[in-house]
Amino acid sequence: MTEEILLVGNPNAGKTTFFNSLVRANEHVGNWHGVTVEEKKKEFSLGGKKYMLVDTPGIYSLTPLSFEEEVSTKLILGSNSKIINICDLNNLQRNLYLTLCLIEAGKEICVVLNEIDRRTKFKVSQKKLEEILGVKVIEVNAEKNITEIKKLQFFNKKTPKYLKKVDFSCISHYFSENNNKTLCLIKAFERDRNFLLGEGFKESEIDEIFKNLPSSSMETLAKARYQFLDEVISECCQSADFVYGKSKFDKILLNKFLAFPCFFLILGAIFYLTFFSLGAFMSSALSSLLGLITEPISQFLISKLGDGFWCSLFNDALFGGLNTVLSFLPQVVLLFFFLSLLEDSGYLSRVAFIFEDILGKVGLSGKSVYTLLMGFGCSTTAIMTARNMDNKNSKIKTALVCPYMSCSAKIPIYAVVGGAFFGASNIFVILGLYLLGVIVAITVSKIFDMTFLKSDNTTFILEFPPYRHMSLRRTMKVLLANSKQFLVKIGSVMIAMNVIVFLLSSFSFSFRYCANGEGSILQSLGKFLAPCFAPLGFDNWAVVSALLAGLIAKEVVVSSIAMFNGIDAGSTQLIKESILLPTSVVYFASYASVLSFLVFSLLYVPCLASISTLLDEVGKKWTLIGVIVELFTAYVVSFIVFNIAFAIEIYGWAFVLILLAFVFILLSLIFIYRFIKRKKCPFNCKNCQKKCLKK
Repeated sequence: MTEEILLVGNPNAGKTTFFNSLVRANEHVGNWHGVTVEEKKKEFSLGGKKYMLVDTPGIYSLTPLSFEEEVSTKLILGSNSKIINICDLNNLQRNLYLTLCLIEAGKEICVVLNEIDRRTKFKVSQKKLEEILGVKVIEVNAEKNITEIKKLQFFNKKTPKYLKKVDFSCISHYFSENNNKTLCLIKAFERDRNFLLGEGFKESEIDEIFKNLPSSSMETLAKARYQFLDEVISECCQSADFVYGKSKFDKILLNKFLAFPCFFLILGAIFYLTFFSLGAFMSSALSSLLGLITEPISQFLISKLGDGFWCSLFNDALFGGLNTVLSFLPQVVLLFFFLSLLEDSGYLSRVAFIFEDILGKVGLSGKSVYTLLMGFGCSTTAIMTARNMDNKNSKIKTALVCPYMSCSAKIPIYAVVGGAFFGASNIFVILGLYLLGVIVAITVSKIFDMTFLKSDNTTFILEFPPYRHMSLRRTMKVLLANSKQFLVKIGSVMIAMNVIVFLLSSFSFSFRYCANGEGSILQSLGKFLAPCFAPLGFDNWAVVSALLAGLIAKEVVVSSIAMFNGIDAGSTQLIKESILLPTSVVYFASYASVLSFLVFSLLYVPCLASISTLLDEVGKKWTLIGVIVELFTAYVVSFIVFNIAFAIEIYGWAFVLILLAFVFILLSLIFIYRFIKRKKCPFNCKNCQKKCLKK
């Protein structure tokens, strides 16, 4: 049987990088905890022997405070596996705190000091550190050189001497030597109820133990550990004269006046390069290349099969879906490239910091930033990271609002439909859609927090890594992995759905072939639902049918539009031109209807993969509530956007601005009135405030 080794360490210590280097994997690496939300396993060979390496979520101690820490703690304490303890050389004292916890638990460990940056805070004497800790210590650079791993050895040290300074006599009589007495005493001092329950103690017995504990038991234990760590650092380490993670760039990027403008400027530059100058050029070049390949094949099929059902199936459904996937691949790759660049640089951790106050006011944890930012890539994988929320209600809210973030699957919709009507100005439309998604997510979260998903106040701990140069090797791995996922997973769904939509648009409910789509199943469904969308400015049955197809995958919306208009799905320019023609099946009559359609595409129900993930993470009840709220929100916001845009088209900007100013003044007066009325309550009124407000 293959021996199992656990990879354990603090968040951001380089565990996953070490895991990738050792087992030649390509797991996601991030500058925040929560990236690894469940253990990942893979075999590797060392010294002619095979081992199973398990990458666990980052933890600070063996007292879990969140889901991700609970995953690791259960795995560590519930097995006899050997442990590779990764410690960041630049945060050695804090990282060694976990090492002491592992030694106290009697685990066989090997300490690996990870030199993340060339400019390190500490110069460590490995031999002295080995002597003091009683374990093997090796030093590696997890990203570049792990040859030292050949010296891997595991030791189990006896009870550390510093624990003798802690007086356990007040509760020692509750524990026998047979049930791991030392660890039970430590866990009792840390008031870890779940651990004691797992050791067979009853709730009443645990309450009795806790009553006999000194009020400062946790502080006493932590103080003993840190005093010992101070001695270790002073004896084994030579400190450098700089503050790890501090940078002069933070004076600008974290400035209270410049932080948000800098963020939006960076985001705008990324969108411009992705969707326009560079991205548009690459997509156009690839589309032309694909045309040179598919055109001869298409002509060959027409000559052999004729211009009928089978020819349309291959040319429109199969080749059209494939062309759509490949033509948008450059833009998807560019988006992931820039996100990877921001992540590697350490800037995304700063983004989390500047948004923490805003999210805290709407009932979300600061950790929610990670999930919401990942939502710009893929909602399905982003929802999974909501597991690391400390508070259950925060987890549910984060997962439910994540689909409002504009994922990469919606890029083709913005690029084609928006590009057809707004041209070069489409960059501002796309940026506005991304910001609208964030605003709606924050608003919905606030409504949840005020009603039935109230969250307790939580502590937000965040580490600032130093600004780093991107690793070309890791970036290429990320791009290849994301490209593969887009082509294999999303691409296969798009092509399959393209075929399904083609069949639904080619046959009636009586299975009669409809050459031009008249009377088809899809047309019947679209016409049945189309009147519901008339208030939003698009009651075209084909547009509604494309949105229905988008429930499977959002990318299918564009290929469906192309199919209805009889255009090759890979010819984005022809699709843009077709939706401007009144004779086309899919046609938008005004800018207002286009904006409404784009907003609805942004906010309505996510793809089935995301819904499936929501079911796993938050259950059937909250998934159903989330879907209903998303449909309602998409409808209401699209209705508002359409009517404002339509009013601007009819009456001009001046009239609409005056009207909006009037509404703003009216709401302000109502707020002032309520504020003055509340002030009538006595100062520090505790019991009568609600009664006064009711009056």
